[in-house]
Amino acid sequence: MAESVPDVNEVRVTGTLVWYYHVCPREAWLMSRQLTPDEEDDNIRIGRLIHEQSYSRLAHEVTTPAGKMDRLVRRDGQWVVYEVKKSSRHEASARMQLLFYLLQLHEDGVEAVGELHFPEERRVVRVTLGPSELAEIQSAVVQIRTLIAQPLPPPPQRIPVCRQCAYAEFCWA
Repeated sequence: MAESVPDVNEVRVTGTLVWYYHVCPREAWLMSRQLTPDEEDDNIRIGRLIHEQSYSRLAHEVTTPAGKMDRLVRRDGQWVVYEVKKSSRHEASARMQLLFYLLQLHEDGVEAVGELHFPEERRVVRVTLGPSELAEIQSAVVQIRTLIAQPLPPPPQRIPVCRQCAYAEFCWA
């Protein structure tokens, strides 16, 4: 039985989809169909371990319809969303994911700033949702909805991340 194609306006975008979209649109499409990657992939296991061990004293993970924010804390009178990543290799994707969370909070009337944390590098990058960032993330959400509404994923393309991708068998088997 053929899968029905979702209406572009009804597609639920999450922070994780935003991240995947900016790494590889095909991964985002697969993820949107609940086609999960190999959970025993070394990169996924390492990322899970870093997530569990880093900033454990700040255990304030928040689940929203937009996804799971790694941490949401109130510091010096301001809400701060933390996003913890294994490395800064995909910093641009992580930034877009964090902007998405900031957008969701903004739409709910909560003003916040974001911080990307790269514990292995001992580095923190502050992210704010200004007018240009707002336009950028809103445009990305439209692009993601359009992609996910397609009946088939984009064709696979070899990119550097393919060598370590947990979805490799979906593309290259």
